[in-house]
Amino acid sequence: MDRVGKADMHLHTEYSGFGQLGVLRFPESVSKPPSLVNRARKHGFDVICITDHDETAGAFIAQEYAKQFDDVEVVIGEEVMTSDGEIIGLFLTEKIQPGMTIEETVDVIREQGGLTIAPHPFSFHVKGLKERIFDIDLDGFEVLNGGHPDKYSNAFAQAVMDRYPGKWAPVSASDAHSKFTFGYSWTEFEGSTAEDLRRSILSKRTVPKGRTAPVLGEVQWSMEVVLGGQKLMYKSLRGKLSNREDHSLIEKVNSLNDLKKAAGIIGGFIYLFPPVSFIAALASATYLNRGAKRMRMDLEQRLDEIDDLIRNAGPRTAPES
Repeated sequence: MDRVGKADMHLHTEYSGFGQLGVLRFPESVSKPPSLVNRARKHGFDVICITDHDETAGAFIAQEYAKQFDDVEVVIGEEVMTSDGEIIGLFLTEKIQPGMTIEETVDVIREQGGLTIAPHPFSFHVKGLKERIFDIDLDGFEVLNGGHPDKYSNAFAQAVMDRYPGKWAPVSASDAHSKFTFGYSWTEFEGSTAEDLRRSILSKRTVPKGRTAPVLGEVQWSMEVVLGGQKLMYKSLRGKLSNREDHSLIEKVNSLNDLKKAAGIIGGFIYLFPPVSFIAALASATYLNRGAKRMRMDLEQRLDEIDDLIRNAGPRTAPES
């Protein structure tokens, strides 16, 4: 049997910009691109795919850094927000602009010779493609996303994959925005190189492995990005934060007025006080549990509706030999 490689196909760096939860805005990640390469080597990964939100700059930095090593490769990727939800392009050569339709975005990915992966397709709390995966040119989708601990999103994705084996490549990825959520889920493939990973995806021979990140890891991630955001705002207040090309996080911090920066620093200290951060984690877990329970009530009906969609789209695709 050929060597089995280990890949994380969905990772974020500080180039992923800001996220938003209600009125709260926070850095999606404060991880430096080279740190992901070092972490991948430590955990025995052969390939990692840097897939920042609507950006490839961090991926190119990581890829250049990884060239000094012979035990890990970096694939240029991007998690692109389309008008229909998010899609990941892998093996890209340049940044893809967000906001296009899913069909237009897929066309641009293909023009670059890239592969298409749907992240968290059936999530009920982030913007997945949902049923749009059935009518686009898709290579695979995540049946295990490490950032989705709820009991519906991954379970439903796996149920769809089981229903139509060989139609798409099944993949697992950490969706890690922090060192605290890295390494819990990955994809196995035949070989050890990035090109081997590409072939395994195209032949649909990938094997999802791992589990979702623990709640404690998610809490640690939230504290890490809040603290990282505070440091950036403090440096900006002192006039010591220089803008960097394609670094939307730094550009956004520098664009804030001094009052908002000061308020952000104070608000961060309040969140970092342990009871507050853990109460926030408990509230998040409660929301996810209730949402998953509600979604599971219609699971079988939704699967039946998907059968109709697949039937109308054409015959099932048999696994490649």
